[in-house]
Amino acid sequence: MKLNNHFRFGTIFLVLITFCSCGEISKTNPRDLPYFDLKGFVKQEAEKLDGAEVILSSRVQGIENRNERVLSTSEWLETFDTFTQSDINKSSLYQSYDTQVKNNLLIHSLFNDSNEKVKEIKITYIDDKVTSATLKSSEKNLFYTTSTLAELYMNNATQKVDHFSIETTQKIWFLDPNNIKIMGVVKP
Repeated sequence: MKLNNHFRFGTIFLVLITFCSCGEISKTNPRDLPYFDLKGFVKQEAEKLDGAEVILSSRVQGIENRNERVLSTSEWLETFDTFTQSDINKSSLYQSYDTQVKNNLLIHSLFNDSNEKVKEIKITYIDDKVTSATLKSSEKNLFYTTSTLAELYMNNATQKVDHFSIETTQKIWFLDPNNIKIMGVVKP
């Protein structure tokens, strides 16, 4: 009977520890993440840009369009969706990237034996402040290939996003490649 009580106590203890440790994971400090917190960074920058005016240029299959708009935080988050969707701080990706620090550059590069969409993230710093974020991603299967290059540059004086570009090329089996480029310049 004593063994059965010890077993129950041990099981309850393990369950409590599991629940407690799960709560700690959700409160993780971005500095404790294995990779740069691109999703958190973009969310923070989108909040700073709430109500800012931007000159948006798009090119779809060579046809260009240009307009000026004032964007809310949610519209900025939608515009920067490529960056937030490229977050590599997931438990399934924990040891998929090589991290290097060179002078003022932080680089997360996908290991050759890994097969993930995000291939590389580069973060440039000056005086511990992000000055640019660049990402490269690509996917390939039997029916299509897609590649994306996204860049976001900061204004050192305002500490806000200055300009950005996102270019994606898709090739679907039997069809011509489709190229889309979106560029934005935030008005001061």
